[in-house]
Amino acid sequence: MEAAVSALAGEGMAVVARSGWWTSAAWPDPTGPAYLNGVVLVETALAPAEALAALHRIEAEFGRARAERNAARTLDLDLIAYGRMVIDGDLVLPHPRAHERLFVMGPLAEVAAEWVHPVLGRTAAELAAEASVGSDARPAPNP
Repeated sequence: MEAAVSALAGEGMAVVARSGWWTSAAWPDPTGPAYLNGVVLVETALAPAEALAALHRIEAEFGRARAERNAARTLDLDLIAYGRMVIDGDLVLPHPRAHERLFVMGPLAEVAAEWVHPVLGRTAAELAAEASVGSDARPAPNP
């Protein structure tokens, strides 16, 4: 986990802030090992598609193979938003389901509670309070 966060700098993404780690049940099979989630805010000169490609390179460095949708994975790095930019193409920003997920909005609210979703007009804190997916997500006790 920490090594993946450290790898961001090598891809041109400077960490500005980061949440604590949050834990949630595995999905779609909750009998699997719990997931560990977090949010990292970065500054970068990379364009959104370049930033996503960089995240995929980091995933690959840590053994992620993109074989099938929702397959077990060693690391899953998502580009949730890029400032207030809205993109609806091959890349969709903000992430189309992030606002529903407590394991995303909870950590985001830790580091940017007043961030406003550019489509919904709601803050990260508001979205975290209403998130219905991953409602078991909680701050992890020193992972």
